[in-house]
Amino acid sequence: MQIAIVLYDGFTALDAVGPYETLGRLPDARTVFVAERSGPVRADTGSLALTADRTLADAPSPDLVVVPGGPGQQALMEHAPLLDWLRTVDATSTWTTSVCTGSLLLAAAGLLTGRRATSHWLALDHLRRYGALPTGERVVFDGKYVTAAGVSSGIDMGLALLGRIAGDDRARAVQLATEYDPQPPYDAGSPAKAPAHLVAELRGRSRFTPS
Repeated sequence: MQIAIVLYDGFTALDAVGPYETLGRLPDARTVFVAERSGPVRADTGSLALTADRTLADAPSPDLVVVPGGPGQQALMEHAPLLDWLRTVDATSTWTTSVCTGSLLLAAAGLLTGRRATSHWLALDHLRRYGALPTGERVVFDGKYVTAAGVSSGIDMGLALLGRIAGDDRARAVQLATEYDPQPPYDAGSPAKAPAHLVAELRGRSRFTPS
């Protein structure tokens, strides 16, 4: 199974690396990082880069596609080379997935029309603009489309999809091997739980304006 993880300038690192560390442990996985041009691609912090070993054109028919989110996503919402590639590979992919605002790119390509999907909580309502049906769930399956909420939920998505593909025991083994046993020191991981002033602060700084 070939897994293609899309990179672009300004992606969020954990959006890509979380699925890489989970789905990449499938027994027959061949994971490739792809971008419009091969070479290093800078994450949103600017201090970290991942290497795209292949261009989009070099990966015409992956079995599983992962589209991460990040601030750079906003500049790609009408970017034909990426959106056309997403439509093309989706025609033959077994699974098409996203993490965080990567779902907005899938939606912009027309792949989530009429489908339930999720995204980062700050961007969730924007899925409606592209015909998707937003839901606040952490991981959403709708047919072959799997979308994950913000950043860290890409790990959950990877494990959930791994379980669908290779069975629950394989997914549990990967969870154990990676010691994924979240015990966060704060209970502020969603706007429903976080203090109201922090929710307001993040909304005020967000690049997403209300729909």
